[in-house]
Amino acid sequence: MSNDAAVSNEEMDVNARREVTEVREFTSGERVEVIIIGGGIGGLSAATALTQKGLTVRVYERAREFGEVGAGMQIASNCTRILDDLGLLDEAKSLGVVPDRMTMRDAIDARPLLDMDLRKVEERYGHPYMVIHRSDLHGIFLRAAQRQGVELRGGMKAVAYDNVDGSARVTFEDGSTDEADVVIAADGIHSVARPSIVQDEPVSSAYVAYRGAVPIELAAENDIDPTAVQVYVGPGCHFVQYALRAGEMFNQVAVFESPKALAGQDDWGTPDEMDAAFEGTCDQVQKGLPLMWRDRWWRMFDRDPIMNWLNGRIALLGDAAHPPLQYMAQGAIMAIEDGWVMAQHVERNRTGDGKVDWDAVLAAYNAVRPEHCRRILSTGRVWGELWHLRGEERLARNEVFDDLDVHEWKFTDWVWGPTALFPGDEPAMYQPIPIG
Repeated sequence: MSNDAAVSNEEMDVNARREVTEVREFTSGERVEVIIIGGGIGGLSAATALTQKGLTVRVYERAREFGEVGAGMQIASNCTRILDDLGLLDEAKSLGVVPDRMTMRDAIDARPLLDMDLRKVEERYGHPYMVIHRSDLHGIFLRAAQRQGVELRGGMKAVAYDNVDGSARVTFEDGSTDEADVVIAADGIHSVARPSIVQDEPVSSAYVAYRGAVPIELAAENDIDPTAVQVYVGPGCHFVQYALRAGEMFNQVAVFESPKALAGQDDWGTPDEMDAAFEGTCDQVQKGLPLMWRDRWWRMFDRDPIMNWLNGRIALLGDAAHPPLQYMAQGAIMAIEDGWVMAQHVERNRTGDGKVDWDAVLAAYNAVRPEHCRRILSTGRVWGELWHLRGEERLARNEVFDDLDVHEWKFTDWVWGPTALFPGDEPAMYQPIPIG
């Protein structure tokens, strides 16, 4: 069974490795300042950041339980910097892994292409590069939101958003409604709010991801390096490995282009396609493939960037605004940045009587976040193409990589540096290097 972006969390079973955190649900019944639709990492991190600025927040989640599906994720310095600001970095470190380096190898012959010292990354940006289980990061934000008094409601599916008299209203499947000064739609790639801003559809990349997180002893004999993030890039495929949960688990991701998807078939991304895609790859990859979960796969979609995320007092956040392909490892990070940036502008736009000038807050948010995320989405598509080159282009890429010095930082400063609050804070992007 495939698991594409159209499948909701509540439809997942244990085979998808969905992990939930115990939730103390409550609602005061009183009007709050901010409603957030979506109890994933983006929604809960926004709730955490906004309540730290003194706002009252209510989060609605369509699933009855708050949880996350998936396995490992990488969080670069632009994310750990925000975790530190929110007082959550130490907890994240205790649950995750701070690797020593990131290595990229050719998936066919295992030759090294790039090697980045992640300790130097921390020295340059002031915060570490980490890997962590998605459910652990989700749990960190959920617990923080609970401590800070965020109101949580599960089993509530939003079906409509409206602007009403300087506020916003959301309507749920059961016919009930709720209103607040602002409604934040953190409701994913199939956001109900997005069509009121732009008429578009998710874009299929024809690529599929398989995941697998297992006790590390099961992978110990597979020529792994638990101190590194390792990426093997190959023709139409790539393979990622790193340790999780203080080194007790080992995470792997196998991504490949589906011939069935390219041919327009509905049943695409199946295990036989994975086996064929990685045929001929190096021993390190071949040893890792048997540990992948073969009962679920994730079809990779994004959307074209949009430069407006607002409809009155309704604001998009996270994948509702900017669902990316995964190559930049910035998907969840962009969502965390969204909520943090909005919270910073709340702090800057309080009137003399303590009220929030929401028009100013949302205008500032909309001025800076879409452009940054446009850069990530666009670069992610190009980066994926670069990883998956075939034939002579693959060899030419490898030669270019041989001459790169990743510690010149020109490829990372614009991503891993401090999160911009204003358009003028965005650093210049890198200049692409021609291949061939």
